[in-house]
Amino acid sequence: MIGCGKMGGALVSHWMRGGERFTIVDPALDTAPEGARLLRDGSEIAGETFDVVIAAIKPQMVDDILPAYAPMLAEGGYVLSIAAGCSIERLSRVMGGAPVVRVMPNLPSAVGKGVSGLFAGPGAEGAPLAHATAMMKRTGTAVVLENEDMIDRVTAVSGSGPGYVFEIARAYVEAAIALGFPPEDARAMVLGTMDGAIAMALQPDAPDLEELRNSVTSKAGTTAAGLNALNGDAGLTERLRETLEAAYNRAVELR
Repeated sequence: MIGCGKMGGALVSHWMRGGERFTIVDPALDTAPEGARLLRDGSEIAGETFDVVIAAIKPQMVDDILPAYAPMLAEGGYVLSIAAGCSIERLSRVMGGAPVVRVMPNLPSAVGKGVSGLFAGPGAEGAPLAHATAMMKRTGTAVVLENEDMIDRVTAVSGSGPGYVFEIARAYVEAAIALGFPPEDARAMVLGTMDGAIAMALQPDAPDLEELRNSVTSKAGTTAAGLNALNGDAGLTERLRETLEAAYNRAVELR
């Protein structure tokens, strides 16, 4: 595993449950999950080979750092990349033509509630994709995508999505405080309400979200008044569309 920042760290402890042995190369990391080998420099493993090379570095570092690891990929191995915005073609080129599976995870993988999108490049459609998908399922939900462009769309929806949710929750808590609740009570009420509502929506037999919303909404009641203020002009709907579009466009720029 080359690099182990916040996202890499969120993933690796769950990945290790599958029984694979991990070597992490990261000069800035002080400690690694129990059972993983931590090295400061890739030169320390020169001559060794690995079934999977995991690229968990920033996209701008790929061309300078990854080529040194190309000889370390075992025959039949593949590259698993969580380097946001870095194309399969680019990754395969710097890794000597190796097959690549691109993954876009998100931060809730740290608590086993992640959502990840995967796409396999040429030569990685069989066993490599199956192995990568199994690894990502250890961290939450894994969705195999139809084309590489969908990776950038996943980035906009779920990769960046926790940031949107945290911001909505922050604003919701702030509004509850303004209504007179102490900060700790406001946080508990808001997060508990969000958690309960999402749990209901995730039930196997749950109705669609519009029906769930309507089940809470009495005509001319308090929820109806609140919803009218929240999205009566469809402003929230449009703002969220703009949010995803902006994130997607930025992901495309980073390719």
